[in-house]
Amino acid sequence: MSTTSRVIRVAHSPDSDDAFMFYALAAGKIDTDGIRYEHELQDIETLNRRALRGELEVTAVSIHAYAYLADRYALLPHGSSMGDGYGPRLVARAPRTRESLAGTRIAIPGTLTTAYLALRLWQPDFVPVSIPFDEIEEVVERGDVDAGLLIHEGQLTFQDRGLHLLADMGEWWFQETGLPLPLGGNVIRKDLGPDLIATISRHLHASIAYGLEHRANALEHAMHYARGLDPTRADAFVGMYVNQWTLDYGERGRAAVRLLLDEGHKAGIIPHAVHVEFVGDADGC
Repeated sequence: MSTTSRVIRVAHSPDSDDAFMFYALAAGKIDTDGIRYEHELQDIETLNRRALRGELEVTAVSIHAYAYLADRYALLPHGSSMGDGYGPRLVARAPRTRESLAGTRIAIPGTLTTAYLALRLWQPDFVPVSIPFDEIEEVVERGDVDAGLLIHEGQLTFQDRGLHLLADMGEWWFQETGLPLPLGGNVIRKDLGPDLIATISRHLHASIAYGLEHRANALEHAMHYARGLDPTRADAFVGMYVNQWTLDYGERGRAAVRLLLDEGHKAGIIPHAVHVEFVGDADGC
């Protein structure tokens, strides 16, 4: 199969961990066999919505959103963002209990995000207020909402604003299940066919491996998307979400994806059972 001059759109969030992951691909550090990759950067909830419409060949999505994409997209075995005992953080202007949050207004980064799914499992009774992820700290600080759910770099910066941590969704999930919290993954459209899917999968895996092997250069690239983090914090944040889990989910990572989506279905948050399909698995592409 010739891939010469083939253009593949790869979409991901404009944050430091995704920038690190796709550094080698964006900077031309790996041989792409004639495929030209065009990178599109948008917030994760926008990418979730675009994937619902099947617009992109390859995109980062929330694992929660995958529940509604599984007919058209398969999960790549690499590119995951796993919260291994940590994850989205629920914050407020003052300490409060889980019970006291019942019925309150909580800012979330979108109803298709895994952060929202995890929060609904943790506290089913609240009023979600969808806010762009990079504005949530501000609306909590102003008192526009009772609490806010932070993803991306906000997980490390909320204390700078004097906000209080109420719960860490990844820590709670690990205590409940002993598994990491699968937050995001890369998906690929199944209509590309098995040969092209395998080639693209190989390129994306090579990009992640290159970044991990050339950490200083990849981190320098990622700093352009770190939203005010200093290099030490940016390095810590990248390390949280680009690591061995990102190279391959492994059996525990795959089990975590299936369990999270099953729990979402049991709780009535996801209206249907989800068949999880990974590229390269026996039942995958």
